[in-house]
Amino acid sequence: MRRALNALIQKELRQTVRDRRMMVLLIAVPTIQIIVFGFAVDLEVDRVPTVVVDQDRSVESRRHVRRLFADGTLHLRYQTQDTQEAERLLISGQANLALIFPSGFQRDQLCGRPTQVQAVVDGSDPNRGRSAGAAVGGYFGQVGPMLRIAPPSGRVSVEPKLSFNPGLDTAKFMLPGIIGVLLLLITTIVAAMGLARERQTGTLEQLMVTPMAPTTVILGKILPFAGFGFLDLSLALTAAVVIFDMPTRGSLIAVYATAGIYLVATLSTGLFISTISRTQQQAFLGGFLFLLPAVLLSGMLTPVRAMPAWLELATWLNPVRHFIELLRANLLADAGFLERWPNLLALSLYGLFMTVLSISRYRKTLE
Repeated sequence: MRRALNALIQKELRQTVRDRRMMVLLIAVPTIQIIVFGFAVDLEVDRVPTVVVDQDRSVESRRHVRRLFADGTLHLRYQTQDTQEAERLLISGQANLALIFPSGFQRDQLCGRPTQVQAVVDGSDPNRGRSAGAAVGGYFGQVGPMLRIAPPSGRVSVEPKLSFNPGLDTAKFMLPGIIGVLLLLITTIVAAMGLARERQTGTLEQLMVTPMAPTTVILGKILPFAGFGFLDLSLALTAAVVIFDMPTRGSLIAVYATAGIYLVATLSTGLFISTISRTQQQAFLGGFLFLLPAVLLSGMLTPVRAMPAWLELATWLNPVRHFIELLRANLLADAGFLERWPNLLALSLYGLFMTVLSISRYRKTLE
């Protein structure tokens, strides 16, 4: 069995290496995607286009305007004294935030009277709108006590400390998710299409008449894709560390061990998809129908805990979620298997179930 399996693996590797389009899809495309997505997928909000309506035109109003735009979150694009003009800019999308300093702003401060600055935020983009509103609210929350002549005593100061990702770098948060999706794409869709192609071209029937056992045929078909999965993982981790300064606080042995369990889960899923597909087009469609909800429910883009309770429960059946959480915990927080055992157990059970299901189903098709 070992000699037959080695021969079949060598045959699959030679066939894959000779196919230039397949090699581009397996190696070049994931490397390019990890670099492009690392730069493109950025949830940080900065340079929000802002219009300032300074109806006071005083020293104090101009001073606060300069300070508001100092950190780069807001970008001063327009200045006017007409609130209707500011509204027009918001409606047209030329500005996402309007700051209105009322007439008498400086006078009220000097007299100790309450002063008010109005911030009109475009809420059509919730993420940008929340960030812009938080920037304005945070600034005036800090300087608000100083706007009074007699500031209150006994002020309590808070010094925040950020762990694991002190710079709040989006790339460091997103890259583990991108790696998980790339491995899913390679091992699930490509493996399913490759096996479906064998059946469509008739070469699978030729293997059926050989003395090799069905299990040997299955392993010989999917193990090369597991090798390409580990190769792409290595390339992605290298690009993440070199280009994006991705920390690797945990053990790389644990990373590759987790990836091995994940590859078993995704390859068995691709094998199962190939058993219910008669053509490559059906295999591609089946892989895509699995890929889309798996990515959306993985927590890569939106927090899992922000989902409804019933949907959060459903995400426990998603191997992508568990791999991404394990990878993030390992690379960013040096968390081991003991700290993340629920994710590891769920991923292992999913891989075991799909392996048994797909192999039993595929053996029926071979026999």
